Amino acid sequence: MNNILLIFLYLAVGLLLQRVKGFPVTKVYKKLNKIVIYICLPALALYYIPKIHWDNKLLYPISVAWIAFAGSFLLFRLLGKKYGWSKKLTGCLIITAGLGNTSFLGYPIIQALYGDEGMKTAILVDQPGSFVVLSTLGILVATLYSKGDQSGGQIAKKILLFPPFLTFALACIMNVADYDFVLIFQEGLQFLGSGVTPLALISVGLQLRFETRSQHWKFLGLGLLYKLILTPAIIYIIYVLILNQKSQIIEVAILEAAMAPMITACILASDHGLKPRLSSMMIGFGIPASFITLIFWYFIVH
Repeated sequence: MNNILLIFLYLAVGLLLQRVKGFPVTKVYKKLNKIVIYICLPALALYYIPKIHWDNKLLYPISVAWIAFAGSFLLFRLLGKKYGWSKKLTGCLIITAGLGNTSFLGYPIIQALYGDEGMKTAILVDQPGSFVVLSTLGILVATLYSKGDQSGGQIAKKILLFPPFLTFALACIMNVADYDFVLIFQEGLQFLGSGVTPLALISVGLQLRFETRSQHWKFLGLGLLYKLILTPAIIYIIYVLILNQKSQIIEVAILEAAMAPMITACILASDHGLKPRLSSMMIGFGIPASFITLIFWYFIVH
């Protein structure tokens, strides 16, 4: 319960800092994002992934983000063609509704509910799942649906040289080689990784925007309906009802599928000119709404 309260406390700190006159909100959250993405998340990957013992059941959490993004692509591409949406609108919805906040929000929530065992599953949903999808398919869709003219080689270079991707690859090699760092180094990684909860949630609080006057309300509703309701429903139907899988791994996978839109994905969409205001609204309204829908899904999986 204390961990859950801390989640709201850190969010509140970020929201309050927005109201401090002269406080460099944009500069601070961008720095926090870089610390989380380039230090905390790689540290967690290097700490947890070498310790994971492979089991075919681990494919369930890894597949969550790939299934979700594929569904988003098919749904919004179909709707976009049927109703004559612009490429930018379609691309925005594919990316922002197709990727979940499985680290910034997912890690602290799963840590609070399931502890370290849950975190091992959350890492799998996020790193080889959401993170790799964002770094590959996300960048590809953002480029194709914007006016960008990057070549396939440039896109591949951007992916392969992305530092967090390199640390993820290193962690996977260590796992296969059955190698782990010495204890003191592991403790250092654990310490660095522990910063993900306060830093990520304060960053989220700093970025929350509640734009009430907008022409994007209908599309916001469609995006959040897919992200918060349909995505976890699809995972639940496939994993529980069809494949008859019931375990803590499956519970964490479904809850991670129900997380709010990924902040980094929304930034990616905005940077490529894919409806920046709608991208911002997906975060601003999606995160608060997800706390309500997550309670619903938590009781469903239990």
